[in-house]
Amino acid sequence: MAPSLHCLPVFLALIILVAADQQPPTTLLPNDNVSSRPNALVLLVSKNEATNLHVVDIQKRTPLKPVPLVLDVNGRSLWVDCESNYLSSTYNAPQCHSTQCSRANLHDCRTCSAQTRPGCHNNTCGLNAVNPVSGETAFGELAQDVLSIPSTEGSSLGQLVTIPQFLFACAPSSLAQKGFPPAVQGVAGLGHTSIALPTQLASHFGFQQKFALCLTSPLNHGVLFVGEAPYRLHPGIDVSHPLGSTPLSISREGEYYIQVTSIRINERVVPVNPALLNRRPGSTLISTTTPYTVLEHSIFQTFTQFYANQMSWAPRVQPIAPFGLCFDATKMTATQIGPEVANIDLVLHNRNNVWRIVGANSMVQPRPGVWCLGFVDGGSNPKAPIILGSYQLEDNLLQFDLARSKLGFSSSLLFRGTHCGNFYVGSAQTSAAKEEKHV
Repeated sequence: MAPSLHCLPVFLALIILVAADQQPPTTLLPNDNVSSRPNALVLLVSKNEATNLHVVDIQKRTPLKPVPLVLDVNGRSLWVDCESNYLSSTYNAPQCHSTQCSRANLHDCRTCSAQTRPGCHNNTCGLNAVNPVSGETAFGELAQDVLSIPSTEGSSLGQLVTIPQFLFACAPSSLAQKGFPPAVQGVAGLGHTSIALPTQLASHFGFQQKFALCLTSPLNHGVLFVGEAPYRLHPGIDVSHPLGSTPLSISREGEYYIQVTSIRINERVVPVNPALLNRRPGSTLISTTTPYTVLEHSIFQTFTQFYANQMSWAPRVQPIAPFGLCFDATKMTATQIGPEVANIDLVLHNRNNVWRIVGANSMVQPRPGVWCLGFVDGGSNPKAPIILGSYQLEDNLLQFDLARSKLGFSSSLLFRGTHCGNFYVGSAQTSAAKEEKHV
């Protein structure tokens, strides 16, 4: 019998780790020749089916160990559980008032009354780590340790490169126990802060501050690119262009917002209260830890009714929580871009700049024979009027150009005959086994 597709992300990760163990990593130090530095880095992203969270394995510590982390596009830092068997000969906790603490914009000293261990030292910098699922926070220790990540030329995995002193937060075990998949040990934060993962990688390797996300379903792996394009997916398609673009706004917490000025369904404008879409820093928060797009209550009611009217030909069935509108899937036609349903357009900073959401991203199948509109009611006071969830991001390339404050977006890659699971990982058996550089 063929292996289960649900095991595929784990199998792919094992291939990479076995290949990477064949050679020690290459470490590039700050004074190394610039020509020896990679142009881009890449991480494979798997989706946990039980929690709908996206997870990356990042190799850290000495000796190197894969550490599974929830991917949070708005996370302020990379944080890990340091209470549960954190073993590393290269762990270091910078002293308070050090240059490392200044870089992280941390000015509080902390003490720890327990036995000295990773995450528990006196006169070190304290910072908050956040669980993006439960919303809980915990006070942790700023730390440094080795981090290794595969390089890429844009189409396959290359050699591992290493940052010897990557800054991260050491958090208590309890923070990783609520809402996370089993074995996950923390969060990989991509927010616009001084110690987020993309910021440190760009600074160390001399990249422009740019990263791209391409998420997918549990049956495939997605990818996170850090650095310059191209981003090639099978069969050799560079999905970094053409891209639509819209201004990217950053909150004080380093979160990413865009301005959705109106919503259209089948080219017809949904009558939404304009005041709700004129908020700053933007009407729409992008989230990788919110499974489905959340709409403020009045927007949700109007949007759902409008969508139902545009789908009057499709028999409706009893809604399945958390969704409010569901249809008989046996009466709907399957296409290359999902079920044949009404298109949803997010109109951005001008009427010609549109992010189209097709059936593959708008409809969810909670059980066989049923399609539900994959948008949920956020109540009267959500964090933003629209929180764009990870399901609506799948098989779309999003490029966060932080230097230019611009978001590039592809809309569904299914239109182009590819998807986010088409990054070539077969090369892991050869490329990742090359000598590793310390950059």
